[in-house]
Amino acid sequence: MGQSVSLMPHVAASTVDTSSTPATTKEKPKCKACCACPETKRARDACIMENGEEKCSELIEKHKQCMRDMGFNI
Repeated sequence: MGQSVSLMPHVAASTVDTSSTPATTKEKPKCKACCACPETKRARDACIMENGEEKCSELIEKHKQCMRDMGFNI
């Protein structure tokens, strides 16, 4: 009868980007982001409320590092 046309694009295996999957898988966080690092989060939030974000960069960075250490991609 007629020819069938595939609507799915053909992707060669050599063009698939596998760089986003690292050889070693990072450990999955054991808690939700809202519950991680409560000490640094509390200090960061208090500083921001009292002084503004511009003056709290050190505490913000400490909290980000804590989140990274807990397995979050920050």
